Amino acid sequence: MHRRPTPALTAADPYLAPSTSLRSRVARGLWGLVWWTLFRTSPRPAFAWRAALLRLFGAQLGPHCHIYPAARVWAPWLLVCEDAVCIADEAVVYNPGGVQLRSHCVISQQAYLCGAGHDIDDPAFPMVSRRIEVGAYAWVAARATVCAGVQVGEGAVLALGSVATRALQPWGVYAGVPARWQRQRRQHHAR
Repeated sequence: MHRRPTPALTAADPYLAPSTSLRSRVARGLWGLVWWTLFRTSPRPAFAWRAALLRLFGAQLGPHCHIYPAARVWAPWLLVCEDAVCIADEAVVYNPGGVQLRSHCVISQQAYLCGAGHDIDDPAFPMVSRRIEVGAYAWVAARATVCAGVQVGEGAVLALGSVATRALQPWGVYAGVPARWQRQRRQHHAR
């Protein structure tokens, strides 16, 4: 049988304390309501509509961004996308520390940008968030994970299901858990 903790225990137990401010929780609640009712239900080609909703909540988006209806953004006000960025269906942008997506980068379906965790050595178990940056022309492939504080270099590729725990050098192809350099990618973009 599950018992409710006593008020004295709740006040003293840091595991039961919220990780973010009340203002942040309220804003995310409102955003969640908009996401469920207006964002996720929008027609697949309605990129301008979804961009407008994200901007309404403080996201900075350049032109021609393709954010798909089932993409999840934790805090739009901490998202910066340059031009022609793609965030595919079921990709998760967990961005308490902020996320910057440079021009023409692609975040594929079910990819996970994980911008926070917890300090496991601190008895208070506080949330620790760090910024993620994905460089221009980079590709985070399906089901790949980018950890907090990681910078994905320009043109780098993080292969299917891989986990980036440290910086990925420009135009490198990385795979595995943790991701390791596999080879150099041919530079083919138009400048």
